[in-house]
Amino acid sequence: MEISSRRRFFGRVASTAAVFAGGSKMFGQQAPASPQVPAAPPAPGAGERPRRFGNRIHNGIFYFSGTGSNDGYPKEDHVLVTDPFERHVTRSLDALKRSLERAGSNMDSILNMQVFICLPHADTIPMPTGKARFDAHKAQYEALNKIYATYFSQGKSPSRSCMAVEWIPGDSLVEFVGSALVVNPQPEAPAAPTGPAAPKSAAGV
Repeated sequence: MEISSRRRFFGRVASTAAVFAGGSKMFGQQAPASPQVPAAPPAPGAGERPRRFGNRIHNGIFYFSGTGSNDGYPKEDHVLVTDPFERHVTRSLDALKRSLERAGSNMDSILNMQVFICLPHADTIPMPTGKARFDAHKAQYEALNKIYATYFSQGKSPSRSCMAVEWIPGDSLVEFVGSALVVNPQPEAPAAPTGPAAPKSAAGV
């Protein structure tokens, strides 16, 4: 009887030990995953030169996007499609000249130019058709060339194409797109700060 009781006692001890051993092994295999730390985003503008109005400088060339008669002007100084075409051309070229100078270039350093012109879309101005439409575009082209030539030194005007289109954004009747050589590089913009430095811990505190 005593031997039987001892056997039952040691059997229970062995069973309990097996349960704990299996449980510890199971929990060891299911170690909690370490929390995912999101990668810090790159600093704004890091490694890239700031863009001005969609323009860009790359390898010493200034690429300027569409510059029209209302680009670079305040809202209170806004021209409409009903204003004279010559005014649109002058304002657009003045805006382009300022943009070039900010980038360290100038009108005589333009390498290539694309010019887009369009007729005014307004309820008060009838849209010509047929030959009348062709004549209207031709008149714009001739007016453009007279003003355009005054913005360049003799023999310095760039290669250029001119296209008549249906519509130009921003209430403009003309738009200039192209590239220019940077002759006076501007200093690079300072890198954006990455945040305040972590305070140093004092020893023994």
